[in-house]
Amino acid sequence: MNAELIVSVSGIRDTTRDAAIEFAAEMDRREIRLSLLVAPRLKGKYRLAEDPATQSWLRGRRARGDAIVLHGYDQAATKNRRAEFATLPGHEARLRLTAADRVMEQVELRTRLFAAPRWDASAGAIEALPSVGFRLALGLTSVLDLERNTAQRARVYGIGEGFRAEPWWCRALVMGAARTARRGGILRLAVSAAQLQRSGPRQAMVDAVDLARYYGAVSEVYRWEPFVAARAA
Repeated sequence: MNAELIVSVSGIRDTTRDAAIEFAAEMDRREIRLSLLVAPRLKGKYRLAEDPATQSWLRGRRARGDAIVLHGYDQAATKNRRAEFATLPGHEARLRLTAADRVMEQVELRTRLFAAPRWDASAGAIEALPSVGFRLALGLTSVLDLERNTAQRARVYGIGEGFRAEPWWCRALVMGAARTARRGGILRLAVSAAQLQRSGPRQAMVDAVDLARYYGAVSEVYRWEPFVAARAA
């Protein structure tokens, strides 16, 4: 059985957009679709709602078949602070999700898919997601269907956004991706747009994709499939 290859890019903003565009072009040449992890706000004063160029690019990518995934709201992790949704109780997570969902709707990028920053969501955050309309929660080692209450086991091989980016880690990522592609199942590769500005991490991600394709992996994106009855209706 051929592996399913899902490649995601996070941290897309005005200062990293060009690197994301170049990487997307590389993936287009390989017929690889992307899952784009988008946060309405990022560290500093960045606001997606005030960045029409990035909005337009993201909408264009979705029209080409890429997926948009909500990636938190506005709190950057630091050495002294956990990732935004890692420890939130349900009511606070719901407030942040609602605010983020409202912004995404305003910029025409609304999605029913959610990946917490650093892939780390508390039990309260997971519980709050369906009440705000989300259908899929992406974790570090699993993809959770919130409607069916089922999970697919698949770990993320990442660079940046909580993952290391040193040369030894990039080599390990490429080798791990190759092993997963040979075995079949779901191969999840993730990179931050900031790391795509560096030649080493960018090349490691391209190499991992090329090896996965060599072993027959098929490009996919994160998505939620509706129930058969609903789809037929």
